Amino acid sequence: MSPVLPGATIGILGGGQLGRMTAMAARSLGYRIQVMDPDPSCPARFVVDACFEGSWDDVRAAADLARGCDVVTLEIEQISIPALEAAGRYAPVRPSARVLEMVQDRLRQKTWLCENGFPVGPHRAVHSPADLRDALVSLGGRIYLKRTYGGYDGRGQIKVDAKADLAAGPERVAQAASTAWAALGGAPCVAEQALDLDREISVMAARSPGGEVRAFPAATNHHENQILVWSVLPSSIPGQLESRAHEIAVAMAEKLQLEGLLAVEMFVTRGGDLFVNELAPRPHNSYHASQRACVTSQFEQAVRAVCDLPLGNVEIVRPGAIANLLGDLWLGAPPRFDRALRVPEVRVHLYEKHTPRPGRKMGHLSATAPTPEEAVARVLEAKSLL
Repeated sequence: MSPVLPGATIGILGGGQLGRMTAMAARSLGYRIQVMDPDPSCPARFVVDACFEGSWDDVRAAADLARGCDVVTLEIEQISIPALEAAGRYAPVRPSARVLEMVQDRLRQKTWLCENGFPVGPHRAVHSPADLRDALVSLGGRIYLKRTYGGYDGRGQIKVDAKADLAAGPERVAQAASTAWAALGGAPCVAEQALDLDREISVMAARSPGGEVRAFPAATNHHENQILVWSVLPSSIPGQLESRAHEIAVAMAEKLQLEGLLAVEMFVTRGGDLFVNELAPRPHNSYHASQRACVTSQFEQAVRAVCDLPLGNVEIVRPGAIANLLGDLWLGAPPRFDRALRVPEVRVHLYEKHTPRPGRKMGHLSATAPTPEEAVARVLEAKSLL
């Protein structure tokens, strides 16, 4: 297998902020870049050589993109399998359609994790209000109900607390189940038991077609309303947990014969248990801090992995944190980035999205510091000044 060397063309299915930052890393290595996205004014458009307009299931647009590329990768897992297969007829697609097919369906993903011995929290498949009623009873009344397909940044999922209904009797439980089922539109779902969490972490693994594997140090992530608010590298979890999380991510990459990146989201409980939450075979919001904190960023590592170049060093150079900037900030007076930049070691990263709206990721702040705790404090101070 020959590496795809600088000067070649990389295609990216998806032109959002992840595609944009991957493209910027690729350009610094000397690659040409093409993207496909439903939005002709997507964030990546301004930093790539060509942009093909097409929906995630547009077989023709995916094929047109791949015809002019030496390798194709992705920045969003909603790409349809037929579109991936169409692209694959003209260029290698990394990661493969086989990996995407497993990851796209939450129930299929949970099944794969369980069958391969990876730690997963208690959960149940839900195909009807009766299934949900039974799940509430068996899982203790407090669950997260998630659609099996789709959903991002908290969409397609709700928290259900029916502990009081359990005490009130079967009719109340059935009513709670019916209400929650209707809230998600009656779609097939997975019910996950709400765990007693200490923190949420993630580990980013990379694997090249030649079989080289590297995993970044774990990141600690803080969410509100299921949207990432801030993330920090390194995680500062105990060494034994760090090693276990690292082992899990590497084992997954090897089991999947991954070609590219795999972000593994995990829960750490107050009792010290580690459970896998979800997988994302692409760059991930929780590793934006790698641009500042690590020898090699996740975006450069993605390019190296899909092009079968030697993978980069992932050691921490200096602790780093990021804080997401949502569209809500733009709905009043313009954000005061000048104030944020007064905080030592803070940088602004904007995605050139033209339509701010509540909950939409418009950019992020990053900060470095002598310790992870100081990096978080700096980036949150900067955010407060906007």
